[in-house]
Amino acid sequence: MPNEKPVWDIVDQKKPAFIELSDRVWDNPELQYREHACVGMHRQMLEAEGFRIVDRLAGIETAVMGEAGEGGPVIAILGEFDALPGLSQVAGLDEQKPVEPGGNGHGCGHNLLGAGALLAASAVKDFLAANNLPGRIRYYGCPAEEGGAAKTFMTRDGVFDDVDIALSWHPTAFSGIIPPLTLAVTMMDFHFTGRAAHAAVSPHLGRSALDAVELMSVGVNYLREHVPQDCRIHYALLDSGGMAPNVVQAQARVRYSIRALTTPDMQALVERVKAVAEGAATMTGTSVECNVVTAMSEVLDNSPLYALLHRNMMELGPTPFDDEDRDFARRMQATMTADDIEAAHLAAGVPRSDAPLCDTIVPLETRGVPMLGSTDLGDVSWVVPFAQAGSATYAIGTPGHSWQLTAQGKSPAAHKGMVHVAKALAGTALDLFADDDLIETAKRDLSERLAKAPYKSPLPEGLQPQVPA
Repeated sequence: MPNEKPVWDIVDQKKPAFIELSDRVWDNPELQYREHACVGMHRQMLEAEGFRIVDRLAGIETAVMGEAGEGGPVIAILGEFDALPGLSQVAGLDEQKPVEPGGNGHGCGHNLLGAGALLAASAVKDFLAANNLPGRIRYYGCPAEEGGAAKTFMTRDGVFDDVDIALSWHPTAFSGIIPPLTLAVTMMDFHFTGRAAHAAVSPHLGRSALDAVELMSVGVNYLREHVPQDCRIHYALLDSGGMAPNVVQAQARVRYSIRALTTPDMQALVERVKAVAEGAATMTGTSVECNVVTAMSEVLDNSPLYALLHRNMMELGPTPFDDEDRDFARRMQATMTADDIEAAHLAAGVPRSDAPLCDTIVPLETRGVPMLGSTDLGDVSWVVPFAQAGSATYAIGTPGHSWQLTAQGKSPAAHKGMVHVAKALAGTALDLFADDDLIETAKRDLSERLAKAPYKSPLPEGLQPQVPA
């Protein structure tokens, strides 16, 4: 489709530098709160593009904001750039082969997410300047979405309080809006303390913290039968107490993620999990300390804003993939199971087809079978009208957080999907700048929802981000 909105031409003119930015971030996969090289790359681009820059948002070293324009409303486009552990993979290869064994990799496409969001913001900046229009466009480079909940801390500290509208996107298999249906989550550490003893000579003197962790797991397994079907409880053992089986383990620590459809339901479930931990401690004669690591709210809907974003995606039409893109996607699909591909179609709510890449825009009303996860964008959506798009950047059926997704992160198809959604975000932002009624309608929608359920940060008072050493 030829470009119908002038801002789409601006996106196309600027895209080479932002594709390069995306690839450089892919080449430097950094984990939560340690994205020093990647935030530096985004900051350099903001500076080159003439944005006014604010560093260390909410005291977080790897959070940055760039603003351009004067007067008028403030519209923000949010990006991310953190990677995942253990997903290192050679780009463009349809077999598993890490660049660095055990290394990090962009298995969620955040290299594309940040660069695409910044491309959209930069195009809007240029359009406003060229036409002498009022309005301020911001790009927020947000770290630590993968479990660090940076945007929840940023929301609590007022980073988005003066924003009128917030937009974002995420790499997906199907193009369309991302339905505002996620799970609220609290991530907690349970640290059990017992008493060491010789496991053979004097086991009766020991009190095993590892036994407490195992009993907690058994108790939570029974609990899962008696919670709503949409709840999720999962865990990782962080410290088993040592490598010697002939020593009764005096310390052990386990981390749980506790999720539910709403924050109140999640918080109630947290209390039930804590009660299980306390029971395990009682049974083993140990003590337990429960500490929240992070927490995120569910995403709040904003029907008018999602409808506007969807209209812009429909104006654009599907991403213009070519035969080479489809051939590569088919090769990637050959590494997946039939269940992977079927699940992707069910999640998107679209009929099964043989197309390896999305060749349509999923209708606005389509919800599909929810594949529920959590995101710190949820908290942003409770303080400012928010909408999020999904753009097809990888083969249908690609599992999230997989080596296959990492392998596709620098492909021409991924670049096309990133540029395409940047046009949709830029077009939506300019529609909002041009019509104050659209902004007021979105704000009214948020106010009506908050009147029924006011926002309260899910973070305990005083909690700070846990930045790895």
